[in-house]
Amino acid sequence: MVSHGRSIRRKPPDKQQPLTGIGWYRPEQWQRLREVSVDADKLEETHAEWLEIARKTFSDLQRQGVSLVKVDMDVEELLTWCHEQRLPVDGKARARFMAHKLEQTGGMQSEPSHDS
Repeated sequence: MVSHGRSIRRKPPDKQQPLTGIGWYRPEQWQRLREVSVDADKLEETHAEWLEIARKTFSDLQRQGVSLVKVDMDVEELLTWCHEQRLPVDGKARARFMAHKLEQTGGMQSEPSHDS
């Protein structure tokens, strides 16, 4: 299940197709994400399990012609942002945080180096 990696669409400048962001988590932070998430039961047990699903979702969407960007999801940054927004760390908050990060970068997110 990739509910924590919901995609958010943003329309990039000078392009017709909306840009879709997918939250991309760091392997060394996966257990911390599970510790701080109120919906940890909805997250995969391991980063490897999540990564397999995320990669398939990413590939499937690309094959459908969706313009995608991986959004680096630092768990401590997420936790701080949720605290500031007075939100529980759950799927909805993770999606909002990802949209916030995508908006901050104008859709120009560098590729996370932790995608394997």
